[in-house]
Amino acid sequence: MDSGADGDIAVAFRKGDPDSLARLYERYGALVYTLARRALGTPEDAEDLAQQVFVAAWRSRDTFDPARGALPAWLTAITRNKIADQLRARRREAARVQSAAQEAVREMPKLAPNELDQVVNRIVLADELGRLGEPQRKIMTLAFYTDLTHEQIAATLGLPLGTVKSHIRRTLLRLRTRLEADGGPR
Repeated sequence: MDSGADGDIAVAFRKGDPDSLARLYERYGALVYTLARRALGTPEDAEDLAQQVFVAAWRSRDTFDPARGALPAWLTAITRNKIADQLRARRREAARVQSAAQEAVREMPKLAPNELDQVVNRIVLADELGRLGEPQRKIMTLAFYTDLTHEQIAATLGLPLGTVKSHIRRTLLRLRTRLEADGGPR
């Protein structure tokens, strides 16, 4: 990779030139995606994390200092931080789901059969939501548990409306596929 071209991209990027973001993505998108894919396991999670990395890079472009390191190293550091955040969120969610399942088991003797089915359905759905990465989990929670519109979710999370709509659509398809495969609630 030509370090002169990196320097040109870095200067334009720091100045806020939107074309520089596209050039940055073209040049380092595969690197970021590969790191995310290896760490997170699924192509969908890696794609979402890569998008988060470039959004975060754009938003914090003024913190990039070429004297402290090269552009790919800066992007790699952002990627590592996003991956760590994602893995911590997964662990927290897994603990929350396990706790909910244990609580449901303790309550089972008190439940009527139809109530037991509802608890099982909630556990299955909570588990599937727990497998989602960020920002999908947060978007789905806001959409379905707090009943926000797509526009409200976009404003709340500071994401473009199209991104929110894409996440919801892909996540619903993914959940449907998983639930149908597992014989879960429909």
